Amino acid sequence: MSSITAPPDITEPGDNESHITSYPKFIGRSLWLATEGSFAFYAWMTMLTALFLVGANAWANQVAGGMVGTNMTDQVSWGLYIANFTFMVGLAAGGVMMVIPAYLYHDRKMHDVVIIGELLAIAAIVMCLLFVVADLGRPDRFWHMMPVIGKFNWPISMLTWDVIVLNGYLVLNLHICGYLLYMRFLGRKPNPTWYIPFVMLSIVWAISIHTVTAFLYCGLGGRPFWNTALLAPRFLASAFVSGPAFIIVSMVLIKRLTGVGGLDHPIATLTKIIRVTILINLLMVASELFTEFYTGGSHVSAAKYLFFGLHGKTALVPWTWTAIALNISAALLFLWPGLLGFRWRPLLVTACVMAFVGAWIEKGMGLIVPGFIPSTLHEIVEYVPSQLEWKVTVGIWAFGLMVFTIAIKTALPTLKHPAEH
Repeated sequence: MSSITAPPDITEPGDNESHITSYPKFIGRSLWLATEGSFAFYAWMTMLTALFLVGANAWANQVAGGMVGTNMTDQVSWGLYIANFTFMVGLAAGGVMMVIPAYLYHDRKMHDVVIIGELLAIAAIVMCLLFVVADLGRPDRFWHMMPVIGKFNWPISMLTWDVIVLNGYLVLNLHICGYLLYMRFLGRKPNPTWYIPFVMLSIVWAISIHTVTAFLYCGLGGRPFWNTALLAPRFLASAFVSGPAFIIVSMVLIKRLTGVGGLDHPIATLTKIIRVTILINLLMVASELFTEFYTGGSHVSAAKYLFFGLHGKTALVPWTWTAIALNISAALLFLWPGLLGFRWRPLLVTACVMAFVGAWIEKGMGLIVPGFIPSTLHEIVEYVPSQLEWKVTVGIWAFGLMVFTIAIKTALPTLKHPAEH
């Protein structure tokens, strides 16, 4: 990315300038910052745009031809889309691991770059909503859930709770990031009254979004694989692995590509957090396995199918053992004291990528699909994502990375020259 300079056609706001005139200038400067860059930046955005267009075309074909283009069935009605949705909720919640040290423990060095975690939450929630739209099949029927014209079914339905907490978390982070960046543009110290209460609320809200999502699954009595009190704690533990892991890789790239300083301390802090959370997550998985296999309960079939296959059906076995290998390898790397000793952090990035992919498999394909196998009629109908599903998924990921990249580009002046607030 190129260095950030003031756009020639947008003047800086005056001290006494009203918000009516200064806010459009802020929007104009943000748009300029988001689109100005080096050849590498344009190449990156072009690649993401191309992938997004491929996904958009696949989704259009899905809407036109129906869900028959996917490999989902009556027996396995949630697949790759909901798997990614579940993971993205955790990624959004994981951003709070930068907010807690910054605002609850007053870590000044984390405070200067905390906006990275908040911007990640925005991009992740956007991807969550897109995966839900993709899974609807007929998104035009969403109006059935809208109050007044439809039936919202709140507070009875857990789905409506999920809608509230996800959209509420998105609005909270949009307000916090927008206000701080706007005050930075004006050259003023942010008024704590206008953002600190929302930051504190976002900490609780981040935990709630993944807890409610877990309740959405474990509240389904006909799916014994999900009926465990550990599901919500497991969701949070894995979220506090994948979120910080993604942020660490992002900060390493930001430091290398833009020269932003002051990132070593936040990287070290997040690494220490992952050292604890990844072990907690593995402990919870081990507890689940012991309960399922040692007791030999009547509902162990789904777990057997997930880990070893059932009656010759083994579609998920490679996914499962890949996730286990990645998670254990990542945990060993994070426990190594010399992990932070390299200048460009090659092993740290490797450990983060392994933990991220391991959590994606564990919380996605390793959680959603086996909940449907065997079916309530004891049928074994396997599920493997279709090419169309992969295209839509890649397109949504590309769009989310575009949102995150543009948001980081807009916030770069704040990262390079942190303001006092």
